[in-house]
Amino acid sequence: MLARHNPQLNKHGELIHLLSTEGLSREILTHILDTASTFVSVSDREVKKVPLLRGKSVFNLFFENSTRTRTTFDIAAKRLSADVFTLDITRSSTAKGETLLDTVANLSAMAADIFVVRHSESGAPYLIAQHVAPHVHVVNAGDGRHAHPTQGLLDMYTIRHYKKDFTNLSVAIVGDVLHSRVARSDIHALTTLGCPDVRVVGPRTLAPESFSAMGARVFHNLEEGIKDADVIIMLRLQNERMSGALLPSSQEYFHNFGLTQEKLRWAKPDAIVMHPGPINRGVEIDSDVADGKQSVILPQVTFGIAVRMAAMSIVAGNEA
Repeated sequence: MLARHNPQLNKHGELIHLLSTEGLSREILTHILDTASTFVSVSDREVKKVPLLRGKSVFNLFFENSTRTRTTFDIAAKRLSADVFTLDITRSSTAKGETLLDTVANLSAMAADIFVVRHSESGAPYLIAQHVAPHVHVVNAGDGRHAHPTQGLLDMYTIRHYKKDFTNLSVAIVGDVLHSRVARSDIHALTTLGCPDVRVVGPRTLAPESFSAMGARVFHNLEEGIKDADVIIMLRLQNERMSGALLPSSQEYFHNFGLTQEKLRWAKPDAIVMHPGPINRGVEIDSDVADGKQSVILPQVTFGIAVRMAAMSIVAGNEA
């Protein structure tokens, strides 16, 4: 039943596109994380490659800027031995009026096997997935406010690496949750993987009560929100997505919700601090915390390559 209704899965319930963490089973999420663990050591080899996507073509379609995500997908595909093509959207035919689907159709004619898509409009990767040939796979690298599944999965990998088990954790997601596709992907993945206490923390304008419908507890006070937390995921203020004055000032935001060493003491002594990047130091997080011993922000980036290798190798290994 699930396979018929979930466009990410084939009739056998296997992953053929990665569009969202929502709707994926615990088994599929765990399979991606387990596969990623086999790729982490590739970075330490003299030859940093495995042949799983040899002869395959991966097209990076980034209609929205993101140096970090694009670079890690690029590295991941090359480590899988794929041929990688990154389209310069500002110079492409889409900038001249060609539609998204026309662009994809033309690239498909160039024997594309995987499209990695980042787009400002929610649902764009789903639209592409509905119109590609059966042998072509789509990986969502972030769409609008909707989803960022590989970031959510690398967050899950990081949490599992340091905390081992999800079933006894308190995880606090702090900041501009309203505009964050990462937060949505994290909440879906955490609840599916059995995390019993997922918290959303921020000012009322950026952490609305509606997130309780996703299974999260909502807090508008930082001390209450991160008290005894095992994991704190800090989010940046996405000013480019805000319409109207949702915040008085970044200074006041930092005073109330910025994470400092002093405020970090409200969490458990062994709590880890995460951030999907890019970091706004002195706005949502103090440099002493971002660079401190409880920060795992740089390992997140390292794990991200392995997780993206896992996602691409798994979808490419399954037929529609």
